[in-house]
Amino acid sequence: MPELPEVEVTRRSFGPRIEGARITGVRLGKPLRWPLGCDAQALIGQTIGATTRRGKYLWLPLDRGGLLMHLGMSGSLQFSPLPLAPPGAHDHFDLVTSRGTLRMTDPRRFGAVLWSPALDRDPAAALLAGLGIEPFDTGFDGAYLHAALRARRGSVKTILLGGDVVVGAGNIYACEALFAAGIDPRTRGLRLSRPRCARLATALRDTLAAALTLGGSTLRDFRDAHGAAGGFQHVARVYGRAGEPCTLCGTAVRRIVQGQRATYFCPHCQRR
Repeated sequence: MPELPEVEVTRRSFGPRIEGARITGVRLGKPLRWPLGCDAQALIGQTIGATTRRGKYLWLPLDRGGLLMHLGMSGSLQFSPLPLAPPGAHDHFDLVTSRGTLRMTDPRRFGAVLWSPALDRDPAAALLAGLGIEPFDTGFDGAYLHAALRARRGSVKTILLGGDVVVGAGNIYACEALFAAGIDPRTRGLRLSRPRCARLATALRDTLAAALTLGGSTLRDFRDAHGAAGGFQHVARVYGRAGEPCTLCGTAVRRIVQGQRATYFCPHCQRR
């Protein structure tokens, strides 16, 4: 699933190129997760503003309202100033502009392109309402994390994936951040002290920043809008390394399942 680094990498790869473009055509393929929410023809002639991101959502502001995009489980966006090949079976949305075409490809069709009159009005407001703080916001620190976790009995890994405390800590990045902070992923949130929360907040920011630098992670089919794959998976220290020696102590990395997601950790370096 594309997580915050992959979505942000995608935004950076097409946002500046499409800003200021005028929409000249819209093609709808098979239905995505939700209907577009407006007459596609009403988008033609509108100008696209600066693309922004909130959590794993992208917002393309227009003269009237905007488009909220989500890549779902397997979606990706491609942008090209040149004519694209005819749409294939998994190409479900084309936004044709004066500067090129933005195409959403999604084999599983859990992604979405949704019109909203504004970010702070429904349907966008309802979809964004439950999101936690951005990990790079100045307000995200150990004190914030400790306050948010002190009444949570669930495991810290599961809480991080929930997205209502902090957004963007996808499965790979939660595993890696918990390893960097030396915290066992099964530890209950309410058991984390202020110092451990401070380490975890720093580790999460550092992990996500490294992922952004490396273009995100490509485990199956993620590509940015230029078609480039991510490289963070090649430097992961625990994720996907079950049975291999820990890079710090040599103990075999363990794999367990939490909330139907695979969790990787070092049983020696990460303490409850």
